[in-house]
Amino acid sequence: MRKITALFGLIGLIIFQACEGPQGPPGLDGLDGQDGVNIVSEVFEVEVDFTENNNYQEIFTFDPPIFDSDVVLSFIQWESDNGTPIWRALPQTVFFEDGVLMYNYDFTSSDFSLFLDGPLDYSLLGPEWTRDQLFRVVVVPGEFASARVDLTDYEAVTKYLGLTDEDFKRIELKNKH
Repeated sequence: MRKITALFGLIGLIIFQACEGPQGPPGLDGLDGQDGVNIVSEVFEVEVDFTENNNYQEIFTFDPPIFDSDVVLSFIQWESDNGTPIWRALPQTVFFEDGVLMYNYDFTSSDFSLFLDGPLDYSLLGPEWTRDQLFRVVVVPGEFASARVDLTDYEAVTKYLGLTDEDFKRIELKNKH
């Protein structure tokens, strides 16, 4: 009995496999759609000196402003490994005996700010923590902001958006100070 049931099952599979569905509408073969839009992220590389004179922050203007739906990501060059930069997403926290230091950022559609944050007397910090700090800023178009990519992973973000090191031009942005 099992052999007969198996035989009928096999015959049924063969018959249904040979069937075709109804013909689709003419001209809609998947190749006739409208051309897509190539959305490119804005990217910046900025070097910041955090000092008492600038209240341990720098504010940069977007020119032109970004869309309200866009998301801004910031990364700090934390160290390098045999000349290869290691980038970490902000905020980035460092613990000292005297307190906690955070490199942080915020943004609006017209500007972004990089600043030191946390309960610490910043004047006690050495120049390795305050001078020549290199940041990469990526404006992620709103269409990509909900993508299934870890937005804290620099490598994943740049790969997903098709960015290379050459895309990050070190520029002087219009500073509000």
